[in-house]
Amino acid sequence: MKKIIIVQLLIFLISYSLKAQTVAPNAVIPTKNQIRYQQMELIGFIHFSINTFTGKEWGYGDDDPKLFNPAQLDAEQWVAAAKAGGLKELILTAKHHDGFCLWPSKYTEYSIKNSSYKNGKGDIVKEFTDACHKNGINVGLYLSPWDRNHKDYGKPEYIAYYRNQLKELLTNYGEINEIWFDGANGGDGYYGGAKEKRIIDKKTYYQWKETIKLVKSLQPDILIFSDAGPDIRWVGNEDGTAGETFWSTISDQNIIPGEADQTYLNTGEPGGSRWMIGQCDVSVRPGWFYHAEEDSLVKTPQQLMDIYEKSVGRNAVLLLNIPPDRKGLICKKDIAALKTFHEMVQKTYKTNLAFHKPVIASSYRLNDPEFSPKNITDNNPETFWTTDDGITNAELEIDLGGTITFDRIMLQEAIALGQRIGAFDVSVFQNGIWKVLTSGTTMGYKRLLKVPVTTASKVRIRINEANNPPAISGFGLFLSPK
Repeated sequence: MKKIIIVQLLIFLISYSLKAQTVAPNAVIPTKNQIRYQQMELIGFIHFSINTFTGKEWGYGDDDPKLFNPAQLDAEQWVAAAKAGGLKELILTAKHHDGFCLWPSKYTEYSIKNSSYKNGKGDIVKEFTDACHKNGINVGLYLSPWDRNHKDYGKPEYIAYYRNQLKELLTNYGEINEIWFDGANGGDGYYGGAKEKRIIDKKTYYQWKETIKLVKSLQPDILIFSDAGPDIRWVGNEDGTAGETFWSTISDQNIIPGEADQTYLNTGEPGGSRWMIGQCDVSVRPGWFYHAEEDSLVKTPQQLMDIYEKSVGRNAVLLLNIPPDRKGLICKKDIAALKTFHEMVQKTYKTNLAFHKPVIASSYRLNDPEFSPKNITDNNPETFWTTDDGITNAELEIDLGGTITFDRIMLQEAIALGQRIGAFDVSVFQNGIWKVLTSGTTMGYKRLLKVPVTTASKVRIRINEANNPPAISGFGLFLSPK
């Protein structure tokens, strides 16, 4: 009896192992941390520094630290505003281009320790990270590679200074989930009183390979953002929008931080050598730092909704900037716009009208229920439909069980296998015939398509181009509230 059980167990294990190997992933796939990051969808920026008190966007590096005094600063208020807006992470400008540090760095005097805030005893990085950790918000820090204050910027000595500051930030404040490296590098600055223009070789000066290795050694699970990643990339604009065609795969050898081809960043390529999540950054105001004269210019919830559908809805993550004012508080208008925007997203995408609707496909892998087309309507991102090897064109037909009215379509690939689909269209069955409603190129983690209000009894998805057997994990139809 025991021998029979052992044989049956071996047969099961062999069968399970073979099945697990039936879907070969693409050559370039995301890490588990990258998948978790993309699933956050919405994250936030906190632009806050001495610029908040001078009215500038880019400080020159010569402002008196005593000007900095946010007397009512409340990092808990920042986190509460983020959570109300659906943001899952906050990134703080620990040091912007002017070089002023929001923590008492022992490597410079141009920091909060010489400000009026708490008589030089404050540490806003600590207040910020503590508030995030306490309330379950991921932590990101921005450390500008350019420093318009430091006397050694442009010289080899500055690299040691910069790395020392990275060590401070990545060892003294608990878990840091993201580090943000800007592409603005070199130009006019104070530079310790030299008041001159310094130009660097953007390709070699920062020795990024070694700096990235240092960052990963200090925080093994951290994700790094820059024009060239390696984990998250800029999308080439500050409008908050990804390209209509947007591949997470891209070749970093083609990218020089600060001199990257913005069109390439906003598109990627199907044959790219690295997986880099696209991050769409935009401010809720015209500027990145708070300016009182912009209080009437906060983006409306509808504007933010449009940005969401052109960023998250095009396979990227949306980074929304909510800058605190001179008191150290996020403005009520910003909070209200963010909160209402999040409510709009929730209401629009709350009810999937295609949930558990029956699906038939032109084919599915091995005719195995594990890869059944019904997986695309089960609202489970872990299950997916796919085809046999060599089949890259396919059709899926969803029977809505009667007429349904909708104006949003959602499509999601099983990105753990890579990004595969390069062209598709969606048709509806009306009055006895199929009509193409919309079409697109890439899907990726999530593709949201805004369509005219449409009533149909069936919907058909056609995959017209893919670099491997297509694998779709999610499909949805939604009707936005009026």
